[in-house]
Amino acid sequence: MRSRSILSFVSAAALIVSGCGGGGSSTSPVVTPPPPPPTPSTVYQPPAQEALTVADVQQVIAQSVAEAQARNRPATIAVVDRVGNLLALFTMNNADLTLRIPNVTTPIGATLPGLTLGAPAALPGAVSKAVTAAYLSSSGNAFSTRTASQIVQEHFPPSPNAVGLESGPLFGVQFSSLPCSDLVSRFNPGGGAGALIGPKRTPLGLSADPGGLALYKNGVVVGGIGVMADGVYGFDSNILDVDNDDEEYIALAGTRSFEAPTAIRADRISVDGTLLRYSDATPDKLRATGAAPAFSAINGVAGALSALTGYSSGAIIAGTPYGSEASGIRASTASEFSNRDAFILSDGSGNNRFPIRAGTDGAAVSQPLSAAEARAILEEAFLIMSRARAQIRQPLDSRAQVSISVVDTFGAILGVVRSPDAPIFGIDVSLQKARTAAFFSNANAASELSANGSAAVRNRAPVAQAFFNNANIFKGQTAWSARAIGNIARPYFPDGEVGRPQGPLSVPIGSFNPFNTGLQSELVFDNLVSHVTYLLTGGGSADTPARCTLSPDVVPGQNRLQNGIQIFPGAVPIYRGSTLIGAVGVSGDGIDQDDMIAFLGANNAGTKSAGIGNAPSTVRSDQLVVQITGAGVRLRYVGCPFAPFLDTSEQNVCQGR
Repeated sequence: MRSRSILSFVSAAALIVSGCGGGGSSTSPVVTPPPPPPTPSTVYQPPAQEALTVADVQQVIAQSVAEAQARNRPATIAVVDRVGNLLALFTMNNADLTLRIPNVTTPIGATLPGLTLGAPAALPGAVSKAVTAAYLSSSGNAFSTRTASQIVQEHFPPSPNAVGLESGPLFGVQFSSLPCSDLVSRFNPGGGAGALIGPKRTPLGLSADPGGLALYKNGVVVGGIGVMADGVYGFDSNILDVDNDDEEYIALAGTRSFEAPTAIRADRISVDGTLLRYSDATPDKLRATGAAPAFSAINGVAGALSALTGYSSGAIIAGTPYGSEASGIRASTASEFSNRDAFILSDGSGNNRFPIRAGTDGAAVSQPLSAAEARAILEEAFLIMSRARAQIRQPLDSRAQVSISVVDTFGAILGVVRSPDAPIFGIDVSLQKARTAAFFSNANAASELSANGSAAVRNRAPVAQAFFNNANIFKGQTAWSARAIGNIARPYFPDGEVGRPQGPLSVPIGSFNPFNTGLQSELVFDNLVSHVTYLLTGGGSADTPARCTLSPDVVPGQNRLQNGIQIFPGAVPIYRGSTLIGAVGVSGDGIDQDDMIAFLGANNAGTKSAGIGNAPSTVRSDQLVVQITGAGVRLRYVGCPFAPFLDTSEQNVCQGR
């Protein structure tokens, strides 16, 4: 793509013109140059603060119910706002409230695939679909759960003809915004300040089951709708055909008057030359004709509003405008962050939930990250983002929009910032990525995996050491990026090459599906079981704590992986010389953009705070070579995009750094 010039982010130096005397005492007139153009204080346009009203939610539900009746497919319908608050949950009479996760060929140990959950499991399934559509979308891209299905499978794009292709670009994202995450907020039935802050957790993580679509008002994403009707919570393994999916049609009917703008739908966005999918349902094949009945005519007749323990009390509420203090994601103040474009996470009462701070790991690191150094990393990464050309946004040549997290070696959050319209999913994912890079680069990673409460997890370190024929793997001698961890978390190594062994953090291809990825799912399996049991018993059993994994505490009440791990690119560890001191994670745009923002952010922070930056090149994961059938396969560290910036034609921007 051609690079387009933009106004520089660096203040222009004032032009000084001096006059020279000549011819005796006479002087030449001093010419005052025109003032330089002002440097913009912002380069992003925050989305308007739109929100769904109670009447809007009623309309969405009534339209969906009418389509479900026309198809004779009783359904459960969930509506959420952009930050994940459950606005309404409607269950039609005789709806199938069970939920079955498709099985795999040869399941190994405790896995989610193959499970059949009884009533009311369909309710959290519908909620997860709605949240997924809302979280993956923005004013520059509209994604659905069908889109999610396309980008999380072992081959991209998924189809019988895709065997031998690499995995989806967001492989593993389904295990994010988990009910155990320490970043996401929880439903507060008592209300009050902070009750509606996001991002909210999802009952089952992000969903790949078609039937979740985004909701828009005036071009602004305001939420999502999710539908469960067939009892199967799965994914679409073949995008070459067009599905006649009742759940997707019921969801589509609900979006009437709240449709995603056509120009930004997933099918207008390409990744590696492949157009993404948005919906197989089309308006011309909707079966309900005419105006939908009033909500008052169906409530208590066709079905009823439902409560869901930990998510909703069963009433309809209005959505919270994204960008407001009440939503928990708002514009930063000058004291919170230097760049006036930055948004932060707030507590609903005006306070930054994750203010920039110094590292908490002084007991393990001789010179932890200072608050100034954490700020420098965030500032420099934010600057790179604001110069970068987006991958997954329309129109073309839009600026990238992402969330950025910095952590110390304990996994403690040292700061979170984001652009105004970055997709919501990237908040939790950026933290997962940062913690993943910091954890696996730590000298204690192998021992903590071996001390995990899960037998499956305990076996991962020795398997990885055997795979590399190196007893020092995960013992602090290698700097692991999120991309490198992803390299060895695929069911084929190298990625996509059929007939190759699985990576040491993956399961064999015969056991793999999006619900069973290997170490990633094993780390949080017990948390998910606890939460699902809590939901199915209506709160009769204990909910999962707000801390994922059964890993040992690094300090009382905290482990290094409090929201799980992530296995696609976008994070690098931070070093002071040869000493690990933390990590930076980025998520919200293309994976190469995420990588570049993290990598260059860390590199450039060293110009503000001498001594910190990326890992020494000699210890990076791209120095590791695996012998596969007599050939050496080298791991990756980061991948940076072609023509990455809007303000310069510079290429190979990560090379040599």
